[in-house]
Amino acid sequence: MPAELADLERTLGCMFHRQNLLEQALTHKSRIYEKSAEGQPAADNEQLEFLGDSILGFVVSEHLVSRFPAFPEGRLSKLKAHLVSATRLHEVAQELGLGEYLLLGRGEEMSGGRNKKALLSDAIEALIAAIYLDQGLEAARSFIESRVIAPLAIPDDGAESAVTDFKSALQERAQTLKLPSPRYSIVAEVGPEHAKTFTVEVRLGSDWSSQAQGLSKKSAGQMAAQMVLQQLSEHGH
Repeated sequence: MPAELADLERTLGCMFHRQNLLEQALTHKSRIYEKSAEGQPAADNEQLEFLGDSILGFVVSEHLVSRFPAFPEGRLSKLKAHLVSATRLHEVAQELGLGEYLLLGRGEEMSGGRNKKALLSDAIEALIAAIYLDQGLEAARSFIESRVIAPLAIPDDGAESAVTDFKSALQERAQTLKLPSPRYSIVAEVGPEHAKTFTVEVRLGSDWSSQAQGLSKKSAGQMAAQMVLQQLSEHGH
């Protein structure tokens, strides 16, 4: 049985005026056949998914152009491709625990539909459309910016010098503390070739380590190095 939708509304910080829109956004087509057989009219989330995809693309494009006015089109396209990808939307769905709320047919339920990447990413797009239809573009924009865009760290200037600065700073700190040089390793690569997310781990001696994600190996390394520097500072090193 799916979890109570009121719990999802509290997680979203968004109370729907039209509950049927939220229910439709979470209804997979496998559910429709069963509900129709029971004499209950219903609609799946495919049309909402279609609308949500367009809203997501527009808001992400608008945000990136506003935030990075000096970025070339190719760089903006790469950032957008990642932010609207099924991989990214699946991450958002997992953070929300969205799988618990999906309305699935019995067959889809038995085959693990609540954890399927495609179903979850589609449901996020449908949810965006439901928010838009129920509360307008600003509410949809707020959800996209806070849930889809904000958690992903993107250097505001896009400069590779920022990467060199943090890694150089950590190298210098290691020398000062008489520790071996930081060791960097790529622990994960996810997503399609044109929109990969890299997870890089950095280790400093036996006591300090951190992992970070980025849209390139260099940016992920930068963030990981920055996090270790913060750890050292917090411990007075």
